[in-house]
Amino acid sequence: MGRRKKGDPVSGWVCFDKPYDFGSTQAVGKVRWLFNAQKAGHAGTLDPLATGILPIALGEATKTVSFMVEADKTYRFTILWGTSTTTLDREGAVTGASDVRPTPEEVEAALPRFIGQIEQVPPAYSAIKVDGERAYDLARAGETVELASRIVRIDGLSVVGQPDPDRIEIEMRCGKGAYVRAIVRDLAAALGAEGHVDQLRRTRVGPFTEDNAIRLEKLEELVHRGAGQEALLPVETALDDIPALAVTDEDAFRLSQGRAVVLLPRQVETMRAQMREDRAVLARQGQKAIAICEMRAGQIRPIRVFNL
Repeated sequence: MGRRKKGDPVSGWVCFDKPYDFGSTQAVGKVRWLFNAQKAGHAGTLDPLATGILPIALGEATKTVSFMVEADKTYRFTILWGTSTTTLDREGAVTGASDVRPTPEEVEAALPRFIGQIEQVPPAYSAIKVDGERAYDLARAGETVELASRIVRIDGLSVVGQPDPDRIEIEMRCGKGAYVRAIVRDLAAALGAEGHVDQLRRTRVGPFTEDNAIRLEKLEELVHRGAGQEALLPVETALDDIPALAVTDEDAFRLSQGRAVVLLPRQVETMRAQMREDRAVLARQGQKAIAICEMRAGQIRPIRVFNL
């Protein structure tokens, strides 16, 4: 007999609105503790100094985290002109100063060069590993960190506000791996200015948005009055761009045992019309998610089976 897992078999996603100065690992631990969940994980690290959307998976939802890796993201951030810092945000030591204060029109005119598939050098203070060590650990230890440029996808950049002459607010839509701090560094250089990230908020990760987000205080309130389930989104929330296939009770049983299911020609045709490159299909029995499958040669074969 296997060892019994500690905690409750809670499954689902929490669209957590992470507060300022709260690490992603800390947030996962807090949410897991509140639900007394057996398993937990997150989709996309968010800096402690940033606020906003941190999708946290509990239980069986952790099997879908990998499908969030490619999720598009949206950020809103404020640049403070006048000084650059070691960390490219307000926590670092000042490395440069300037009286240049770009206008919103000047910023807007410079943004197009940073849209599309662009080369970006990640910040030295990032979680990227260099010879097995985190870049930010090496940088904090006083070592010179040189990171190679990488191709990232920026779908959109636009000025959305100017709180005062020293600050400008920008919204960015992007794919995975893009750094707001690197955009600010490179934008300031292009404008002949000095600047750093003053405020940063992530407003969307794939299907997780501010509309379905929950703050820590509200989550604690719900859990303490026994209504924590109200904060849980379905396990398959992270699979919104994967085609769903309704299966029979018999086929659901076969899939739950790890066995393949042969599809009818019309089912194959329907799935092919909606399929992504990874050939993933979500098998459902009524409203219940059964398994994430791969479709090949007219069959679906389970690659992640849900125990719901």
